Amino acid sequence: MHAAAVEEGRAAELAAPLRDLLPPVDFCCAYGSTLLHACPDRTSMVDYILGVADPLQWHSENLERNPAHYSRWMGRFGSGAITGLADRVGVGVYFNPFVEWRDKRIKYGVVRMKDLAMDVLTWDRFYLSGRLQKPVHILVDNWDIRKLNTINLEMATSASLLLLPEEFTEYDLYAQICSLSYMGDLRMLFAEDKDKVKKIVEGSFQSFQSMYRPLLQEYIAEGLLKRSSHGQQKTFHQDCSPSTTNELFSVLPWTIQRQMQGRYVFPGKEMPTRTVVSSKDMAANCVRRALRHRVMVSSARQAICGLLASGGAVAAQYLGKKMAKAWQSRAA
Repeated sequence: MHAAAVEEGRAAELAAPLRDLLPPVDFCCAYGSTLLHACPDRTSMVDYILGVADPLQWHSENLERNPAHYSRWMGRFGSGAITGLADRVGVGVYFNPFVEWRDKRIKYGVVRMKDLAMDVLTWDRFYLSGRLQKPVHILVDNWDIRKLNTINLEMATSASLLLLPEEFTEYDLYAQICSLSYMGDLRMLFAEDKDKVKKIVEGSFQSFQSMYRPLLQEYIAEGLLKRSSHGQQKTFHQDCSPSTTNELFSVLPWTIQRQMQGRYVFPGKEMPTRTVVSSKDMAANCVRRALRHRVMVSSARQAICGLLASGGAVAAQYLGKKMAKAWQSRAA
């Protein structure tokens, strides 16, 4: 009872900017390292993803309400330039970082709802879909994205099983799922904490279990996984046969499967309806190559978008903070 009351209070606190600061949204989730700590640093930001039906209209209203959230030059150009920058340079998301509100600092990214749904289902940009493979606090969900996201979670589980060895722990699985969206991320080279994945998994382990255990139970019931316990640690053994490998590979979105098909299909020939892989190593290499490319492109585009949107001073402040955390983790 006490835990439920605490959780309700936390959700109400996180939702406060939606009630008192920003225009209405169709979807909102809060995420980030700040939420992993019981007593977060006052200088840390709470991160939000806001899904809206019409970003042009939303930014127009938000510019009237909160012009200080935008850089001066983006404010002058207006909502058309804001959405154009997000769509043509970025990956459809426009971020306003370092927003001071009451005693908090927040960052929010605004995305078109249909783009959010498309990425969750197809991994076409593998940006927000990667974020939603990790625990988040969903505060608004008018489009039932939570239900749609179960497909994303199943695809993430299948991709991770293809990348993992025959035997692995529950922690290994969640760490691999968490790592998917950081493959090829340019920020991981110099501007992210080297222990980022470890901190996310350890800080949200029970939340990962709530998200993924129903899927794991299905895989066990279907014979794809076997579970054994060694003390407190649960160990999984997966079937690495070609038939199981192909079953897992078939769950992945078309954007990943076509990477394999493109190597064998000649121009003018129709692609097969189902991709067949000859080995687990081949499937893992395909997944690794496809995700690295997607994440590299998306992270680079979004970084350039952020630089143009925020202006030099704000971008330098954000990058400086990220790099300081990265260097601190590497020096430890």
